[in-house]
Amino acid sequence: MFYWFLKRVVLGPILRLTFRPYVIGVENVPEEGPAIFASNHVSFSDSFFLPLMVPRRVTFLAKIDYFTGTGIKGKLTSMFFRGAGQLPVDRTGGSASEAALRTGLRVLGRGDLLGIYPEGTRSPDGRLYRGKTGVARMALEANCPVLPVVMIGTEKIQPPGRRIPKLGRVGMEIGKPLDFARYEGMEDDRFVLRSITDEIMYELMELSGQEYVDIYAQVAKDRAKAEKAANAAGKTGESDVGAEDAGSSDRPEHPTAPAA
Repeated sequence: MFYWFLKRVVLGPILRLTFRPYVIGVENVPEEGPAIFASNHVSFSDSFFLPLMVPRRVTFLAKIDYFTGTGIKGKLTSMFFRGAGQLPVDRTGGSASEAALRTGLRVLGRGDLLGIYPEGTRSPDGRLYRGKTGVARMALEANCPVLPVVMIGTEKIQPPGRRIPKLGRVGMEIGKPLDFARYEGMEDDRFVLRSITDEIMYELMELSGQEYVDIYAQVAKDRAKAEKAANAAGKTGESDVGAEDAGSSDRPEHPTAPAA
């Protein structure tokens, strides 16, 4: 009930009035039955606009951090995501990944729509990164189509690091459903999963026009963070050397007492 209250009474009207969102390809959304929305991820606001512009309810797998915050802000964020029917998942890998997969399959098992970002995290620079194979495995196990979705303009109103969106128009384009029934029973074949995932990412690249990078987005973020730290350490080292050089001289600034 809270989901529809937010969409139709509170958040939906505000977002429609403020950002005038538009959608292309809404006719590709099945009227009933399970399906996966596989979307690019360029802004925090993606998870708000995609459910808003789809007539059916969309449940997203949201990172667990949104549900475990402390203080007033953390409590409100947790209440919002839980009330909106979003599900917390741990993205640390291993058994956590398996648990996230099962959570998504429960949504699809109810015949609902599941929203997922195959890149696993927001793009750090607007490019499209390598997809993770969880989306392929869920599509095969649930025997459901995958709809490629691209968000348009959300990175302009709320780029990474910006908390409050600025005014601007946003949209989304929903591609035709991708059917992977030809791979039925092969959900444990990692080569098949990679092939399906790459096909999904190719469709996202074609729809969005983004440059594709064949590494995981989190790897790119970690590399950028490490490079930034290294540069900062290098500058600090240069500063220390400069200070040491500035303090040295052939003549001491103050005479020292002679040794006894």
